[in-house]
Amino acid sequence: MSEVILHNYYRSSTSYRVRIALEMKGISYRYVPHHLRLGEHLEPSYLAVNPQGFVPALIWSDGALLTQSLAIIEFLDEIQPEPPLLPADAHGRARVRMLSQMIACDIHPVNNLRILTSLRTLYGAGDEDVANWFRHWVNETFQPLEKLLTESSETGKFCHGDTPGLADICLVAQVANNARFNLDMDPYPVISRINAECLTLPAFIKAAPQNQPDAE
Repeated sequence: MSEVILHNYYRSSTSYRVRIALEMKGISYRYVPHHLRLGEHLEPSYLAVNPQGFVPALIWSDGALLTQSLAIIEFLDEIQPEPPLLPADAHGRARVRMLSQMIACDIHPVNNLRILTSLRTLYGAGDEDVANWFRHWVNETFQPLEKLLTESSETGKFCHGDTPGLADICLVAQVANNARFNLDMDPYPVISRINAECLTLPAFIKAAPQNQPDAE
């Protein structure tokens, strides 16, 4: 058995998700940064680790490669069940996965670095065009997400009840990204409240982008 290794980038929201989960689970790991804006994730040495060239990539203690943040987090939840990141009941798990995937599957894929870079290189988009694109797609999902959280009796201090879990991990990482593009959070008081609650917790604080060794 060897150490757990996390290949990631401090500003990557998907990396941020996995860092939060690792901290919540109390799992020690070695931090290996790859500067996405400098293309370090496309270097042959990293492609030999993860052929897709994305972060995060987790090398578990038995040497197994795990990629895709939600898959990694659910793996961690199965390997180390406490504290749980998904509810015990099937309906609760489905709701938490629904909320998580609204962010991870509807916002992130159209707003990640390679898409924003392609807007510039393929279509000549300027900085404000890119920022407007980013804000548009966040708002498209945050509006219904806010409504779902507001109207559900299952929403508590956090997205689902009074303990943080997978949906909160995704929410916090997305809100951190939003700040870089000056997205107005005033229309989203429940999302903002949950985000603020999460950011009082040690695991979320320790995993935050500004607290990573490669932060700029």
